[in-house]
Amino acid sequence: MIKISSIVIAKNEEHNIKRCIESQLNCIDEIFILIDDSTTDSTEAVVKSFPSVRYEKVKWKGYSKTKQYGLERVSNSWVFWLDADEELTDALNNEILRFKNSKPSFEAYSMPRKAYFLGKWIKHCGWYPGRVIRLFNKNSSKFSDSEVHEKLDINGGVGKFISDINHYTDPSIEHYYDKFNRYTTLAAKENSKKKNKVKLSDLLIRPLFIFIKMYFIRLGFLDGRHGFILSIFSANYVFTKYAKIWESLTNHKHNIHT
Repeated sequence: MIKISSIVIAKNEEHNIKRCIESQLNCIDEIFILIDDSTTDSTEAVVKSFPSVRYEKVKWKGYSKTKQYGLERVSNSWVFWLDADEELTDALNNEILRFKNSKPSFEAYSMPRKAYFLGKWIKHCGWYPGRVIRLFNKNSSKFSDSEVHEKLDINGGVGKFISDINHYTDPSIEHYYDKFNRYTTLAAKENSKKKNKVKLSDLLIRPLFIFIKMYFIRLGFLDGRHGFILSIFSANYVFTKYAKIWESLTNHKHNIHT
């Protein structure tokens, strides 16, 4: 039988981590939580209430490097990467159990992810099924070096599971914009290394296209007000990212000339 480890990174996740852990207990053999050492809430206490769960307080190295560190610390070759605000559904539990009794045909597996946004499951906007690669053989996989929205680089084929991960992404607008500012800054930092300048079309056309794509082409209007808000927020995300890239490049040029 295949044994599976999971890795979860957590910072101030006291409201999510219990649900995340409980969803794995039936199908994951080793659960390893990496708690950011700057955490100020009761995340650690919640994790400690599960005696079978391993955890370590770590200095934050960025999303990719922290998860890569976690890969080096788990004992099994097959690993499931899960975020603290996610959970395995019962159907996915059953699918994982069947996988553990099989002979894998691929080096990694993707699965659909369903997002809970401002109190509603989003079924359109391009967010669902929103496949993500989460189960993989660590001997043929590694995390990319991306500052944000890190992904797995797989040396081999990728199979598909049919059951969902649930993602409790944004319970409130305040929470959304807390992440928004952090993620746009990281994305701008990464992209400013690749761009020489920001054109007006980056600030005007790209955000407008994202709104049209999500709300009309990806049928976001079928998600009602939630779909409209999400499409507007996503357009603003793109606008803010490029505005921050422009700011970074402008400040860089100013520093060169002073």
